[in-house]
Amino acid sequence: MSRKNNYAVAAILLPLTLIGASLVGTPALRSVQAEMMPMKKGGAMMGKQMKPSLGGEFVAAEHPTKGAVTIAKENGKQYVVFNDKFKSDSGPDLYVLLHRQAKPDQYKVDDYVSLGKLQQVKGSQRYMIPEDAKLADYQSVVVWCRKFNATFGYAPLMDSSMSK
Repeated sequence: MSRKNNYAVAAILLPLTLIGASLVGTPALRSVQAEMMPMKKGGAMMGKQMKPSLGGEFVAAEHPTKGAVTIAKENGKQYVVFNDKFKSDSGPDLYVLLHRQAKPDQYKVDDYVSLGKLQQVKGSQRYMIPEDAKLADYQSVVVWCRKFNATFGYAPLMDSSMSK
């Protein structure tokens, strides 16, 4: 192969390699990057219009997981909010999901929507729910390890006015 042909092959392969490399590790699931907002002590949001609608306590599954989660609305958007008592083990590929089952036992693409990678294994955090996700279709919030298909913990959702 001539030097000219080597350059032509390199010119074609280099962009394809860069595109392929950028896709490696990209979750093959609907995902939204979490939006951060300052938290008050106790896990409360700083926003004045934050109104909780659903909530639940985490249940440990394959790893110790504790704390509480609420679904809150602010400025027309919905968020999953973990309180400051949230704590779970570390894992290699942890995601926060909304799942159709109250106690998830499988992870087919149509069973959940990914809210993004778990931000931290301890403390307050929040995740924006995609606008096209119909909240009534989901019964729990899950901390899930994609790499090992392991449920670290889940929080069955119920009307927060009924849980008090």
